[in-house]
Amino acid sequence: MADVPSMRELLGENPPQNWGKWGDDDEVGSLNYLDANQVLRGVASVKNGQVFTLQCPMGHPHGDPVFPGREGIKREMVWDHDVFESGEGPSFPGGIRATDDKAEIFLQGSSQYDALGHAWYDDTLWNGRHADTTNGGGMSWASILPIAERGVAGRGVLIDMARHRGKDWLDKGETFTHEDLQEAASAQGVTIENRDILLVRTGFLKYFYATPAEEFYEGFVEPGLTYSPELVQWFQDKEIPNLVTDTIANEVTAHPETGVLLPLHASLLRNLGVSLAEIIWLDDLADACAADGRWDFLYTAAPLKIHEATGSPVNPVVIR
Repeated sequence: MADVPSMRELLGENPPQNWGKWGDDDEVGSLNYLDANQVLRGVASVKNGQVFTLQCPMGHPHGDPVFPGREGIKREMVWDHDVFESGEGPSFPGGIRATDDKAEIFLQGSSQYDALGHAWYDDTLWNGRHADTTNGGGMSWASILPIAERGVAGRGVLIDMARHRGKDWLDKGETFTHEDLQEAASAQGVTIENRDILLVRTGFLKYFYATPAEEFYEGFVEPGLTYSPELVQWFQDKEIPNLVTDTIANEVTAHPETGVLLPLHASLLRNLGVSLAEIIWLDDLADACAADGRWDFLYTAAPLKIHEATGSPVNPVVIR
């Protein structure tokens, strides 16, 4: 840790920021780019009506992909046949019976969206608010609720980095840049346009389900985009509203040159207000896109409306 620079030292004193761009009280950031014209642009990408849901299952027998320190869903039955047969269940007029269950979950322990206030440095969150807004049992600023109330809809573009590099999945710690994304897009025959919702497949969730947890988490470092000033400027210039990936943390876990953890969370989420969607299942969608050579579509997502939460489970729906 002593040899790792601070986030400010890595990003610089005046990194690209969108603070104040949509007013001092804005809590949805770059999602403001997704106006009605962008939604219609997404609708125009629909050609054959195929529907894909992108959430990973919760409570999978193999386990749930979560960031170290979190746990997968813990679900239990409250009402079942045995409960009613034992006489412990409620009695309803007419004799109808029903199952019921409950769950304990990390709100970011499945396919999920981050709140814009989820990550910070120098005691300051998105749009310049102090990090003490996270105290008191919830986030009073930039929680997931404003994003959930707004919803996400626009033209999505999938860049399949694993397929582009001829792999089932990228290696641990394997990196790529915005230039690599554009090269892959060109090879796929699609253009990443301004205000596109950017989906990036690494195949790493496929790797998760194909390997024991001990192997997956050993020396935990995911593949992904790696920080550079040029990459952050590219996101700002392209007005990217939302980055969606099939990894747990959207970026290579530690910056390979400095060891700084998750600098793109600081650069994109905190500074630019780019929404981050993580642990998103992209394999079936990628196979369909590869089959007919169409890599753009209508992307929609609606996190749960949870008051003052740091993030929320989500099941994005893509129509192509």
